Amino acid sequence: RKIYLEGSRPDIRVPFREVTLTDTMVQEGGGEPRREANPPLRLYDSSGVYTDPLAPIDITRGLSPLRGAWIAERLDTEALPGISSAYGRERLNDPALIALRMAHAPVPRRAKLGANVSQMHYARKGIITPEMEYIAVRENLVRAQLAERLATERLPKPGHSFGASLVQDVTAEFVRDEVARGRAVIPNNINHPESEPMIIGRNFLVKVNANIGNSAVTSSIEEEVDKLAWSIRWGADTVMDLSTGENIHETREWILRNSPVPIGTVPIYQALEKVNGKAEDLTWEIFRDTLIEQAEQGVDYFTIHAGV
Repeated sequence: RKIYLEGSRPDIRVPFREVTLTDTMVQEGGGEPRREANPPLRLYDSSGVYTDPLAPIDITRGLSPLRGAWIAERLDTEALPGISSAYGRERLNDPALIALRMAHAPVPRRAKLGANVSQMHYARKGIITPEMEYIAVRENLVRAQLAERLATERLPKPGHSFGASLVQDVTAEFVRDEVARGRAVIPNNINHPESEPMIIGRNFLVKVNANIGNSAVTSSIEEEVDKLAWSIRWGADTVMDLSTGENIHETREWILRNSPVPIGTVPIYQALEKVNGKAEDLTWEIFRDTLIEQAEQGVDYFTIHAGV
């Protein structure tokens, strides 16, 4: 079942998957075996509201902006008057695409003049954000639960850390310090407020990435959103949209608005689509416009091939 643990404020509600375990049969001596109750096992859960039976789901409206209030209360971002990307404006003004667009796409935001809105910036300023506290709760419960079970005689002992800083208690301060040192990253774009905070780094839990995406010959927007939902249901912590076919812009918007996990892309794929696959026609201006387009939609991380 789905459960939530609350942080220091009511809007920090961290999801977990709680699994009920059967009793263990313990044989002692020659007597009858006895039953030993096992506590429920709580697992890291990246599936979002898709596994919450009490949550209303409407993919045409997208998910609730979990981080929206946190972003707004920092007072360091501003809403753009419109889409900055030339290609994004072109798609928005094309009447033939009305049926493909999300009706409730949010207005993109950017940092105010002179501001920096990255989690690394906050971390180096000594600021513990709600995102960092959320991550600490998320990372710590599973680790604390494992440490408790390792203390019993029936489980193997911890292995070698190989130099990793495997602390017993993951606190919000530990998260902040790891990000400030550049040893971990929190990939949560301000334009993807639907995403649940998560962290990637050596001293944190292992994360799994899933790849989805349409192509020139198959798939649709509905199928891509379905792939997203199945990916996170089975444990993906991040998802990359590797679409290369038609309507990449609209497909990505639907994926982002319905994703509780960070979404990544390979911008060169779309940039090449814009020049009909002719690499010699690709310019910095086209590639830059693609980066802006995707960042304003809410893409959390890019893979940029250095050989291009």
